[in-house]
Amino acid sequence: MATPHINAAPGDFADTVLMPGDPLRAKYIADTYLENVRQVNDVRNMFGYTGTYQGREISVMGHGMGIPSVSIYAKELITDYGVKSLIRVGSCGAVRDDVNVRDVVIGMGASTDSKVNRMRFNDHDFAAIADFELTQHAVAAAKAKNVPVKVGNIFSADLFYNPQTEMAEMLKRYGIVGVEMEAAGLYGVAAEFGARAMTICTVSDHILKGESLSSADRQTTFDDMMLIALDTVLRDDAARA
Repeated sequence: MATPHINAAPGDFADTVLMPGDPLRAKYIADTYLENVRQVNDVRNMFGYTGTYQGREISVMGHGMGIPSVSIYAKELITDYGVKSLIRVGSCGAVRDDVNVRDVVIGMGASTDSKVNRMRFNDHDFAAIADFELTQHAVAAAKAKNVPVKVGNIFSADLFYNPQTEMAEMLKRYGIVGVEMEAAGLYGVAAEFGARAMTICTVSDHILKGESLSSADRQTTFDDMMLIALDTVLRDDAARA
């Protein structure tokens, strides 16, 4: 049955959902990569779709910006629609010298300045980590497509415009491979409710170097990442068969 934020019917979502932040990205993914597509959610214009990729049923749905937003949608997808795997597909900023624009970043772990995981973990530190098998398959998919990939700890920030300007240098010192706004929350929700999650991002800008991609280049790198994400799902199915 419908939830406060999703009006899909039971069975409308596949067991694996790809989640970009922008609902229009969800529409783009559905229109570009999936066949036999049907729209399954339109509450608050947070569009969700289900279709097939090489015969495999896959859903895609936007999650909005920030940990509170992604946490709502991830929780309802898992507990109300039986989703087993959630893969965030988005963009991030870089701080390390060896991470460049156009690279693909996979969040093996996710640090954060948010308190949400402490709230769910009895005020203790929670190690927000991705599912190992999904991560392994994503790395293999990237290598097979000759796409540069960095795997490591990403940082999920609560603030896009952070007044603590020294943060970027600190994140660089601790080896953070990408800065975004959702992964730590997604991993916490998945752990709490028994699902699998992973985050894969394209590097759209370098925070310390002041570099950024044009709109056209962002689209190209996004498409590269999407092929990796879709191949990850197929590789995961094959490994679990």
